[in-house]
Amino acid sequence: MSKIIICGLVNLETTVPVDSFPINYNPINYKFFGVTTHPSGVGLNLASALTALDDEVKLLSLCGDDFAGRAINDFLLQSGIDNQNILKTAKATAQSVVLYDNEGKRSVYCDLTDMQDSAYDESAFRQAAHNSDIAVLCNINFSRPILPVAKNMGLTIATDVHCLSDINDQYNKDFIKAADILFLSNEFFIDKETDFVNRLKTVTEAKIIVVGMGKKGALLYLRENDSFEIFPAVFTREVVNTVGAGDSLFASFLHFYAKTKDPRESLQLATVFASYKIGDTSACRGFLSENELIKLSKEVLN
Repeated sequence: MSKIIICGLVNLETTVPVDSFPINYNPINYKFFGVTTHPSGVGLNLASALTALDDEVKLLSLCGDDFAGRAINDFLLQSGIDNQNILKTAKATAQSVVLYDNEGKRSVYCDLTDMQDSAYDESAFRQAAHNSDIAVLCNINFSRPILPVAKNMGLTIATDVHCLSDINDQYNKDFIKAADILFLSNEFFIDKETDFVNRLKTVTEAKIIVVGMGKKGALLYLRENDSFEIFPAVFTREVVNTVGAGDSLFASFLHFYAKTKDPRESLQLATVFASYKIGDTSACRGFLSENELIKLSKEVLN
């Protein structure tokens, strides 16, 4: 069991199935047992996945003292995730709506309320982060002031900058520079992943860079020997909704890397974990335990 601290977004997420993209206008659509609302957000997705994998998780986030915030708090209590470090300092809890089709494509609408104008309490982070194996600092503004704090504490910093298109992106610059483990998506540079990482590695000291490539799998870069390796995607069950796929890949990689320090084995297992997760409608559900994952991996990787 590893000790992992996460500073990231929690929100209330509503998922809605659609026939296809683009969406044709219709004044009302009936989706019996199709529309679901569930606590989510990158921070909560990661915490839920790592808890399912039996890590000791501390989740740091901001929410409002409102219905959505109380729903998230109830979910944390039910899930066995410590809620002590969820500060109710936001004007309102963030919410999102995810539209997804039967091919797994999705369109996300996210209302961050005043989250981008807030900062997480540094002293609260220091106290919570004591003896942590990895600090996962998500790329939301209230995590930004924590980056130098975690660095000064000597913690391994992991972050996911998601859909990056420019290695000098000003919003993500601090997160890229501070990361020891850096994840991102290839959505803006499909089929140019190696070239993009070759440029990205010049503006970060990250020892490990992983690019999620959807149906193509994931690309692993190791600074130690300046090497690249592609880990193909695997099929475990029918795809329902790909939202949260990157979060599940990231979380499961961190779980195994914290245990083994073997990035290749960690990413191989993470591809199986992520494949299974996207068979669920919500970004915060569909996670395997470590034993279930190991068993499934033996079946699909051989």
